[in-house]
Amino acid sequence: MQKVIIITITFMLGIIVIPANGQDGMEVIQSQHSVEETTDRLKNILKENGITIFQKVNHKEGAAAVNMDLSPTTVLIFGNPKLGTPLMQCAQTTAIDLPQKALVWEDSEGITHIGYNSPEYLKKRHNIEGCDQELNKISKALDKFTRAAAGSN
Repeated sequence: MQKVIIITITFMLGIIVIPANGQDGMEVIQSQHSVEETTDRLKNILKENGITIFQKVNHKEGAAAVNMDLSPTTVLIFGNPKLGTPLMQCAQTTAIDLPQKALVWEDSEGITHIGYNSPEYLKKRHNIEGCDQELNKISKALDKFTRAAAGSN
């Protein structure tokens, strides 16, 4: 009964409640390799393609430093000003999401995944107009690089 009342009140007020999903706006693929190997493969592929690696963040090590446990979770921060600058010229707020990041993690079942913010998400989030060609180029590159790192291309 309480659920019906809440739904009715929500409907009457015109409020729409959508459950949050931590992967909204992310492209995620499964890797055939461990987190460490997938991260290393991605790092090498990016370097081979002239992409600068700014930082590798190992969250598992950070958790261990404060006596906490975390399954393998690594973030690579990388970019190329030739690709990112045009996005910032179209919508300067895009800079908050650049340089690009790739998350490589092991889930509770021991499966490794690679995720990154989809360029389409960036377009919507920052109301980017006039950069479809650049967004498409970035999208194709990210897909190609992550699939190669995952061993699924």
